Amino acid sequence: MGSGVDVGRWTSGRLRIGPWHGDERTAYLAPVGDGRTLQPADVEAALPRLAAAGYQAVITAAIGPAEARAFLLTGFTVHERLHLLARDLHALPPTPPADIRRARRRDHERVLAVDRAAFQDFWQLDEAGLVEAMAATPSSRFRVAMHPELDEVVGYAICGRAGRRGFVQRLAVEPVHHGLGLGRALVLDGLHWLRRRGVDRVVVNTQESNERALELYERLGFGRQPGGLAVLEKRL
Repeated sequence: MGSGVDVGRWTSGRLRIGPWHGDERTAYLAPVGDGRTLQPADVEAALPRLAAAGYQAVITAAIGPAEARAFLLTGFTVHERLHLLARDLHALPPTPPADIRRARRRDHERVLAVDRAAFQDFWQLDEAGLVEAMAATPSSRFRVAMHPELDEVVGYAICGRAGRRGFVQRLAVEPVHHGLGLGRALVLDGLHWLRRRGVDRVVVNTQESNERALELYERLGFGRQPGGLAVLEKRL
C-alpha cells in the first residue's frame, strides 16, 4: 500500500470502515446505526481517507432506502438488491429437535467452510467478517448445528439484539446436509433467545436469488417488507 495509513477497521464519523473480506483494495462501509439519518456529507467525508489509504473501490453493507440515498447522491450504484423480511415474536413454534450448541473459537474454521459452501464468492465471510457479524449488535448468539450422525459442524446461525429489535445476522447450512431441518432449528433457536430477552420484532435479509432461504423464512412467519435492501458500490 505504501501510504503509511492504517487500513484496518476504523470509524469515520457515522461509518464503520474496513477492508472487504481482507482485500486491501476494496473498502467496506457500514453505517454505525445510531438512529440518525445518514447524510451525503458523511459519505463524502470518508472517501478521501479511503483513497489515501490505497483503496480502489468501496462496497457498502446491506442498507435500506433512507441510508442508500446518501450513497447514491455521492456516486454509488447498486451492486445487488436483497429482500428484507420481518416478523413479530408474540407466537413462536417450538424449536424442533436438533443437536445445536454454543459455538466455540475452535469451531471458526469449520464454520467458515460451511459458509463458503453455502454462499457465492461475493457473500462468503472470512474470519474478520465472522467477527464483524458477531459484533454488529450489542449482544449476539452464535450457535452451531451438528450432523445427527457425524461429529461435525454442518450449520450455524448468528442472531443479534439491539434494544427491543432482533436480527438474524447470518444463517448457513452446508448444502449436502439440506433437508435435515437444521436451518429451521437454528432460526427458531435464535428467535426464542431473542424473545426471552424482550425483543418483540426481528428482521432478516436474503438475496433475491436465494429462493431456498426465502422459502424457509416465509414458512417461519416472516413477511417481505417494502423497499428491501441494497448493497452499493463505487470505484475510487
